[in-house]
Amino acid sequence: MGVCGIIAEYNPLHTGHRFLLSQALKQSDAVVVAMSGNFTQRAEPALLSDRYRAEMALYSGANLVLQLPLPYAVSTAQTFARGGVSLLANTGLVDSLFFGSECGNIERLKTAANAVLAPETDKEILKFLEQGLAYPVARERAVEALFGEEVSAVLQNPNDILAVEYVRAILELQADMEPKTVKRQGAGHDAKTTEAGFASASYLRKALKNGEDIRAFLPEASFEILEKAMEKGFAPSDYSKLEMAILAKLRVSKPEDFALLPDASEGLENRLLTAAKTATSLEELFTLTKTKRYTHARIRRLVLSFFLGVDKTLTEGDVPYLRVLAADKTGIELLRRMEQTAKVPILKRAADAKALEGRAKTMYALECHATDLYNLTLPNCRPCGTEMTDAALFLQDF
Repeated sequence: MGVCGIIAEYNPLHTGHRFLLSQALKQSDAVVVAMSGNFTQRAEPALLSDRYRAEMALYSGANLVLQLPLPYAVSTAQTFARGGVSLLANTGLVDSLFFGSECGNIERLKTAANAVLAPETDKEILKFLEQGLAYPVARERAVEALFGEEVSAVLQNPNDILAVEYVRAILELQADMEPKTVKRQGAGHDAKTTEAGFASASYLRKALKNGEDIRAFLPEASFEILEKAMEKGFAPSDYSKLEMAILAKLRVSKPEDFALLPDASEGLENRLLTAAKTATSLEELFTLTKTKRYTHARIRRLVLSFFLGVDKTLTEGDVPYLRVLAADKTGIELLRRMEQTAKVPILKRAADAKALEGRAKTMYALECHATDLYNLTLPNCRPCGTEMTDAALFLQDF
């Protein structure tokens, strides 16, 4: 049985995501999804919890959904991709990785990935960083200088960039996984308009919070699941509910408190703490901290990691366990096979986490802590402990 992997957030799962799943199923017998938990790479709480989003995935074609642990999910594109690839590789079953890209050309993506990995590229990047450029821009300029404009052009589009990181992670981890891509359909990543029946997830989140009807851009099952969550007061999340708590923690912190945070370097923590003394909102904090060198995304990730207590050492290695969020009949069969092939523990229920040790135990505890804070962002705040009590979804007769 050919098993394809997809790395996703599904925040929420829209028609573009369903298209990718359908294309993956044409080339494999089953699809395993590595999906972010309750916080996303944008460094904000997901629109609705990972349990609901995993259910959306099953109804759009996924067979098994596994949780990408928090430290990888809220990190840079490189770490996000490496976490997803290592998670899928650790199943011992996934033999291909499927993803969307603007270029839709796997050979171009492979060429760009090898250019990024070339030893001389790091040296060239440093030259541009010294000019005060942000890392993404410095890397693109370095690749252009060494390998030409055609190769560097792949590093200009968001999905192409993430695709390059997927290929890079497969190469670095020596994962026995074939990368495959399909050209992204409809509206682009973060597009502010709709196109040909497609809309970006960011557009849909904003539209929903503005009270607009987004039914036309979601698979029917996704819309029904979203409605169910909203009726219970479990969606949409509202990051502003954590705003004062984050600012309060920043105002009483010191530079050394940032020592173990991901991507805290080059004096960014000092600039952030200075801004926190006057900022009265998160957006003001981000604006006061941002410079040509420090991107908005990097600042957002640092702030969220600081608030949640993400330690950069947690991402120094493979994903240490496989947390099951949802599975259909085929997914349940995959889990049975994984009992023989998985390289790390499988957590089908919360009780399985009791056997975790070391880094894995720390990471799971952090996930539980983050979910307790996520629960405060919901219309009807939920109590602590739901990461332990919300069971995985097993659809035997799906």
